[in-house]
Amino acid sequence: MIDGSMQDFRLTLDKFLHHAAKWHPHAEVVTAREGGGVARIGYADLKARALAVSSILASFGVGFGQRVATLAWNSQAHVEAWYAIMGMGAVCHTLNPRLTAAHLAAMIVQSEARLIVASADLLPLALEIAERAGGIERILVIDGPVGERPEAGPAIMALEPLIASAPCDVAWGGFDETAPSGLCFTSGTTGAPKGVTYTHRSSFLHTLRLLQVDVMAISGKDAVLAVVPMFHANAWGLPFALPAAGGKLVLPGRGSDGASLARLIAAEGVTVGVGVPTVWLGLVEHLEAHGGELPSLKRIIVGGAPMAPALMERIERRLGVTVQTSWGMTELSPSGTVALPDDPARTAAASGKPAIGVDLLITDADGRPLPEQRDCEGHLRVRGAAVVDRYFGHDERATDERGWFATGDLARIDSAGNLYITGRAKDLIKSGGEWINPAEIEAVVGALPEVSLAAVIGRQDPKWGERPILLVEICSGDEEVSDEALLAPLKDRVAPWWIPDEVVRLASMPLAPTGKIDKIRLRAQYGSA
Repeated sequence: MIDGSMQDFRLTLDKFLHHAAKWHPHAEVVTAREGGGVARIGYADLKARALAVSSILASFGVGFGQRVATLAWNSQAHVEAWYAIMGMGAVCHTLNPRLTAAHLAAMIVQSEARLIVASADLLPLALEIAERAGGIERILVIDGPVGERPEAGPAIMALEPLIASAPCDVAWGGFDETAPSGLCFTSGTTGAPKGVTYTHRSSFLHTLRLLQVDVMAISGKDAVLAVVPMFHANAWGLPFALPAAGGKLVLPGRGSDGASLARLIAAEGVTVGVGVPTVWLGLVEHLEAHGGELPSLKRIIVGGAPMAPALMERIERRLGVTVQTSWGMTELSPSGTVALPDDPARTAAASGKPAIGVDLLITDADGRPLPEQRDCEGHLRVRGAAVVDRYFGHDERATDERGWFATGDLARIDSAGNLYITGRAKDLIKSGGEWINPAEIEAVVGALPEVSLAAVIGRQDPKWGERPILLVEICSGDEEVSDEALLAPLKDRVAPWWIPDEVVRLASMPLAPTGKIDKIRLRAQYGSA
């Protein structure tokens, strides 16, 4: 007997753009331009341009498996570069322009990329990276003119003039679906940056998970504003998910301030916005100061940093939207859990349930599973088809013998299966031999309507080892709130010895390149006695 079989349909990322070009050719990718106005293109034309970029890269010696770096904002040209690089079997190494040239050069040295695709305004940074790293042979400039070229260094060329004459007959795909497609280094705000290699299969399956109705529920009727950066963690997979669904992908370019976002949302009929909480705080503050309504906007999906309850309520009230909280990591491609918009248990603290393809485990500090997996706090581990197994350039696996990856998060899963991140193991404060969890204090203080952002760190103490201090950014107009008023809600919620010894008011909370509160900088500045 000969069993039947199914077709060899390899899960490679070029198929998303092939699908969009064939079945949704006129659905748009829209990019905001500096100074107002937008650029727009249909998926069919975008595919043709991306194929031309593949031809150009091949003419410069880029081949299968080689890393090509991008240093760019969220734009059509960056999307074209993504598909051009990945479609031909090369690896897209995204660089975060908010990091220093020294950090980025160290990443380039590891990836051995010889070519950088850079936004025009980031060319000086690209040149500094090239000087520090060595080995960069060429910089292709997108989204603007090249300007003045230095006499020495890598060859610099504008990409746009090359596209018109480049052939579009490059063959995409045809390689194994487990081939690497992307490389993203962790931000380095919690230690030395480590490279996470995404594969075509992992990102394909991650995309299918995003599209589920119980995750992001993106459809062809949606216009999604991707404020999450393409230079970090795949922009949460949106440049794959929107072509897959045939929806409109709206890209802000470099403009993520409240005024720019409000204008773009109104003009393009954006239905879903995706970004870190501080982005939406800026949008709300702009509308509160200048007025205006955004009736098309229905949902906002947030992640990357804890969501203050007061901010969530403020966003929902002013914008008339539903906020979906989420949890993920660079190592998870990055989505782990997303809260449902109609879940009665939905709160700012709840991060939702995992969808099929990702699994969660609560353990003790040594990695042993807790006997009860519900309503018990412990260390969070995860495994799945889009979860890191080994970091780039590392021999050892990043998972334990059962395949679980230790996230470094402290967490609790409630009886309904909703995940609550309760802190970071590395952020715990040891005072007098006992542990204090800053996240619990931050959640209470962050719920106050007068507080925009709150952070708790340990400060060296000669008697107790460490003592907690509270750092806050106060909402505009509420500067008169006293320290006592900020600390009072803690008296019935935490142990008395958990209450911070001091309140430090910051005009602006320092943020890491990914939008999270930069606790390394806070500890360096305020953690010494």
